[in-house]
Amino acid sequence: MSTITTEELAATTLLRFATAGSVDDGKSTLVGRLLHDSKSVLTDQLEAVERASASRGQETPDLALLTDGLRAEREQGITIDVAYRYFATPRRRFILADTPGHVQYTRNMVTGASTAELTVILVDARNGVVEQTRRHAAIAALLRVPHVVLAVNKMDLVDYRESVFASIAEEFTAYATELGVPEVTAIPISALVGDNVVEPSAHMDWYGGPTVLEHLETVPVSHDLAHCHARLPVQYVIRPQSAEHPDYRGYAGQIAAGTFRVGDEVTVLPSGRTTTVTGIDLLGEPVDVAWTPQSVTLLLADDIDISRGDLIVPSKDAPATTQDVEATVCHVADQPLTVGHRVLLKHGTRTVKAIVKDIPSRLTLDDLSLHPHPGTLGANDIGRVKIRTAEPLPADSYADSRRTGSFILIDPSDGTTLTAGMVGESFAAPEPVKDEAEDDGWDF
Repeated sequence: MSTITTEELAATTLLRFATAGSVDDGKSTLVGRLLHDSKSVLTDQLEAVERASASRGQETPDLALLTDGLRAEREQGITIDVAYRYFATPRRRFILADTPGHVQYTRNMVTGASTAELTVILVDARNGVVEQTRRHAAIAALLRVPHVVLAVNKMDLVDYRESVFASIAEEFTAYATELGVPEVTAIPISALVGDNVVEPSAHMDWYGGPTVLEHLETVPVSHDLAHCHARLPVQYVIRPQSAEHPDYRGYAGQIAAGTFRVGDEVTVLPSGRTTTVTGIDLLGEPVDVAWTPQSVTLLLADDIDISRGDLIVPSKDAPATTQDVEATVCHVADQPLTVGHRVLLKHGTRTVKAIVKDIPSRLTLDDLSLHPHPGTLGANDIGRVKIRTAEPLPADSYADSRRTGSFILIDPSDGTTLTAGMVGESFAAPEPVKDEAEDDGWDF
């Protein structure tokens, strides 16, 4: 296994990416091939895979076993859980999320792609674009993933024909463009054989683009949140009340976006009280400036009632607070989400009671049409919802901030996550629907 020096690692950038695709499209094999051919697999890991493959009667190592770690995954030959892998090359560091392909595990794809800057969507060259391909493209668009790679896999099973690849790439790109995906890069591969994964293929001289790894190493990483709206969700109030720090009161949390400086005028939401940053503690040491994703403690000039769940923002750049949230959601629970559903809404470090006031539309993935007022969303459905919260929320638009524009809905009875939501307009925002009658059954 090749080694990377500390200096080389420090100079590289970090790319978070996720893999997705329909069942048996070869996601885990692609990830295994990527790790193996980039020499990111330890010897004992490879030996374990070779033993497991031999016990199943396979002559060559099944590289999918490098990511499919659950017993059920190995027995069934499928991916169930999100498998995270960390590896590095001299050019870049990677955090990879290998997500399931089954429809019932779409919720896991949402989890894996929610923090990704790039998504690799696999398509079996024999089957082309199927419903689950469209579903994963829609989720990537909803989550505002900046870069999408279409990996047309199993090209060896269609004799490496350029016409097959071109037809699939054209169909997928047209669909993704309708969704508003900003960039699609199509690459013909064979994960099993290794064509165009790490090394260029000798069987597809008609393709002159990058390999998967080359694209991952060179794609622009534009996730610099230090220049976004500054946001600090308060996680903990620090008051040691010791002899050394008798009057210390600090507000700790991880900066979700932007930069804070000593002297900044800030506003605490949802109360709206304003004050000034008098100090910033980082790892126990005072600093003049801090930025995302650092975890810091802010010291403020005034003694304001602040607790976990509050949001500290620059006074000149504060989001509006509202009790009426309209968002695009992906429903991830088995139980349906219905109009009138009483839920808990978790936004950042704040959790409030809420009610689903309306479900204006549900998205049909085949033609991107909107089914108006379905009344309910089932497992893996994508749609629009209107929610009324018990307390005001300072929510950004998801288009402006993926961190502070997202939320989840929780079942208050057992804590089950019901729905993942993105505040504001989606890629296919429905026309405003006028309610014939307002439901005032649960007013706040």
